Amino acid sequence: MGQGSALSPILSALYIALLLHLFERRAQVLNLDTSTLSYVDNGLLVSQGRTYNKTLLELTSSYSIVSDLMASFGLVMEHDKSEIFHFSRAHNDFNPELDLSAIGASILKPKTYWQYLGFYFDRQLSFKEHVWFYSTKALTTVKTMGILGNSSRGFLSLQKRLLYWSCVVPIATYSF
Repeated sequence: MGQGSALSPILSALYIALLLHLFERRAQVLNLDTSTLSYVDNGLLVSQGRTYNKTLLELTSSYSIVSDLMASFGLVMEHDKSEIFHFSRAHNDFNPELDLSAIGASILKPKTYWQYLGFYFDRQLSFKEHVWFYSTKALTTVKTMGILGNSSRGFLSLQKRLLYWSCVVPIATYSF
């Protein structure tokens, strides 16, 4: 089944549902406070705790379980595409790396900003990065549209307005 097919998300969800169920059961047996989120081929491991030491141990164990399960299902987990992100309420809090060398993966360094399904988050879960990204994208679209109106046979005002409403407004109001 091709990636662009309408059946692709449905079939991948059916295939991965068993994997996620097995992960939840193994995490429960090992008393890991880690949960998963999945959207088609994007997966997310979430662990929360009072200290980074606790969450790092749980994430390492969870990552190992998921990696083993995927290998047993005949799936490939691309370690170089894996990301980590730590949320903390404390300012100037230490942001540790996740060492996965014990399971054959690389060391994951925390990112400053986290993108998931088109949303951008920072460590305080504010939307500053999200707003900055989409406002910059909308402004560059407006500047690019100026080229279209300055040609010798440019757009009429009504056409420019229609172009603005159909191209810039959806970008500027994404997830608003």
